[in-house]
Amino acid sequence: MTSKQANLEAKRIVGIAAAGEVEDGMAVGLGTGSTANYAIIRIGERIREEEIAVVGVPTSYQSAIRARAAGIRVADLADYPELDLTIDGADQVDAAFNVIKGGGAAHTREKCVADASTRILIVVDVTKVADRLHMPVPVEVVPYAATGVARHVGRLGGDAVIREGVKKDGPVITDNGNFILDCAFGTIEDPENLETSLNTIPGVLTSGLFTEYAEKMTVMVGGDGSYRILTRSDRVPSR
Repeated sequence: MTSKQANLEAKRIVGIAAAGEVEDGMAVGLGTGSTANYAIIRIGERIREEEIAVVGVPTSYQSAIRARAAGIRVADLADYPELDLTIDGADQVDAAFNVIKGGGAAHTREKCVADASTRILIVVDVTKVADRLHMPVPVEVVPYAATGVARHVGRLGGDAVIREGVKKDGPVITDNGNFILDCAFGTIEDPENLETSLNTIPGVLTSGLFTEYAEKMTVMVGGDGSYRILTRSDRVPSR
């Protein structure tokens, strides 16, 4: 098995495991990304096999399409402002359960859904786990303000680059009609302070730093043909 195949298998295993946490009658936030997609598929299978009633609140158009294809009843936060559980992936998670999200350009809606949830399951493969966050932070910005936001990021010690589209010319456009700035800061010493600083820049909708949800978060990590559940007291290996 190649490393890529092993990575996909880890995502599949942990996604399926997370879907096992869904119970009859739940309203569930459905994250965006490859690992969350495995959970969506399995939830749909459980709806058919076990005849459980589940409502899914997607965090992106893509997740909504996948949920409907899986046979999950889809709603939005206006209909279900309080969610029992959210299952979502992450770009990186540290030992204190600070998270970077936004690789799929859906982190604004993901943050709204996380905030509405009683419990959050973060599902990742082992490559996404680190002692300290160091990946670039996606920041959703109003197009009009992108240049100004990039200057502010520079004053915070970061380097901001507009994310370019794949199979299209020009910037990525989010489901909200905005741009994404990928902001590199190196190792992030104080994620909470950086999140606050980014979110107060004029023109920023929200950053991909999630620092306020650790108390209701469980991190499930796939790898080596199985998965494990991390606690905040675990010291995870550096990546």
